[in-house]
Amino acid sequence: MAFDPECVSTVTFDSYSTIVDVDAVEAALAERVPDPEAVSTLWRERSLAYTFVANAIDAYQPFYAMNRDALEHALAAHGVDLPEAEREAILETYHDLNVFEDVRAGIERLHDGGYPCYIVSNGNPEMLDSMVDGAAIDDLLEDTVSADEIGTFKPDAALYRHAAARTGTPIEEIAHVSAGWFDVLGAIHAGMQGVWVDRKGRPWDAFGDKPTLVIEDFFELADALGV
Repeated sequence: MAFDPECVSTVTFDSYSTIVDVDAVEAALAERVPDPEAVSTLWRERSLAYTFVANAIDAYQPFYAMNRDALEHALAAHGVDLPEAEREAILETYHDLNVFEDVRAGIERLHDGGYPCYIVSNGNPEMLDSMVDGAAIDDLLEDTVSADEIGTFKPDAALYRHAAARTGTPIEEIAHVSAGWFDVLGAIHAGMQGVWVDRKGRPWDAFGDKPTLVIEDFFELADALGV
């Protein structure tokens, strides 16, 4: 399906890896573990895997709790034993991640161009509050929508439908922007236009549909929407 800007009336954004850079946790890990990149990669992979499994076996927990469990696994898998206070200090970096440079100005163009903008995220409300504050985009957003509101994670279609209801927008009029391949596929499956923000020049996964639109930054989305 080709991107149709004429059908878009609302834009939703993922949070982690889309608004903020989760790779920034490596700095906190580097102070405490010998191989921070490997621990960080496994941590992220495991936290996402837990959300997928939780959906399948009806074992929802807030994402922060999932992330804590994933961190503990990643540390144990690499033979790292840290006291609880140290683990919590690493986990808390999710409240202060680096913001991608195009985020504020890119969303501002969309906002000023008349597009209501929302965050739709697996993150629980406390995580989203700190992320929005850190990114300094509260004045540009209509609201945030958390998986915590209905107890299911992406890419469950129920979450995208819930987001459409929360925004008051027909689902086919939403462009959902995400760096996560599974999130883009989930949005498309639910009826949205799925926009993949590929900041690192990675190949798209061969599995599933192709993104409706591929962008390198938020400015390209603003260009595509003519604002």
